[in-house]
Amino acid sequence: MTDPLTLLKDLVAIPSINPMGRDVSGPEFFETRVTDYLIQYLKRLDVPFEQVEIVPGRSNILARLDSPRAKRTVLLDAHQDTVPVDGMTIAPFDPMVLSGRLYGRGACDVKGGLSAMLSAFTRLKAERLTEMSNVVLSLTCDEESTSIGINHLTDSWKGESPAYRLCPQRPDVAIVAEPTSLDIVVAHRGATRWKLRTTGRACHSSRPGEGINAIYRMARVVQCLEKYAAWLPGSRPAHPLCGPATLSVGRIEGGSSVNVVPDGCTIEVDRRIIPGEDRLAVIDELAAYLRGQLDFEVFHDEPYCASPPLGDDANGPLAQELMRTITAHVGPRQIVGVPYGTHASRISRAGVPSVVFGPGDIAQAHTKDEWIEVSQLDQAANIYFDFCRKS
Repeated sequence: MTDPLTLLKDLVAIPSINPMGRDVSGPEFFETRVTDYLIQYLKRLDVPFEQVEIVPGRSNILARLDSPRAKRTVLLDAHQDTVPVDGMTIAPFDPMVLSGRLYGRGACDVKGGLSAMLSAFTRLKAERLTEMSNVVLSLTCDEESTSIGINHLTDSWKGESPAYRLCPQRPDVAIVAEPTSLDIVVAHRGATRWKLRTTGRACHSSRPGEGINAIYRMARVVQCLEKYAAWLPGSRPAHPLCGPATLSVGRIEGGSSVNVVPDGCTIEVDRRIIPGEDRLAVIDELAAYLRGQLDFEVFHDEPYCASPPLGDDANGPLAQELMRTITAHVGPRQIVGVPYGTHASRISRAGVPSVVFGPGDIAQAHTKDEWIEVSQLDQAANIYFDFCRKS
């Protein structure tokens, strides 16, 4: 059996940076090289697998193990991509083990979880158990940006994209790998992100009265949004596990030259959605608020991210079963909610009870010296294995 530490070293050494919307090129970007590594690994393992290209150069990989006595199908999902490496203070693709930690980009989010799942899957194959769950290993692309990989898979179960040969129907339960410190996440917030635009009339900056300054207009919009963001958390009940609804303005861009009165300005808004909220209706809610505050029109683009929240109304039995498995290995952990988003919400929306569980601490994800505790890799792999060996 390949241990998860060896796998993790291999995977960290292979860049798979998600460009996060930036116009880039080069072998360090996108998942292509990690996908190639995983395909070769699965070929050597001699298990059924399929590669589905979602967009050129970016693919989902599914592998499957079936048991003749299985009563259910378990989906194990992990993503292949990482965030960029800007500002890192360590060599991002030179995995180093020091004081019980492995350092490198993606070590925590989420190549550690991917390695633990792949190690468990390898062990299930090697032990040839006659009684176990059917297991589908889902290795998806583009989690860190627009989630096109998991969307394509879940849409296939609803007949909205072509069926996958190895998972033509939705599984019975799903575990999504993210760094949870071996706790179980049963609820998390979603996110809707979109651009707001103001328009004006350009003119020479020496005669600004002849124009309409779109940046000045946007300054008034931002003031309104600051008030709205302060009001929002208390405007509706917070979710008991993952907290309140929030809003933040993250980017602003406008103007073409300092000597031209700008005729356009754009900001980007991040609205965190709690379970029970509609991820698209929040745009209309904000638009109505601004209309009541301003004497000019604000234009709202279609959202480029609309990640749903994960509620805890359908995954209780799954969480309790997983907790029994965890407790047998590392003692009792916690069932929690978190403010960040994962694939679990999209899988859950497709009708599959889903939880999030994996090695590593979210506090280390995306950091300048990203690392994961090596001891949690084996613990997570053993827990994934024992959960899946149940029929």
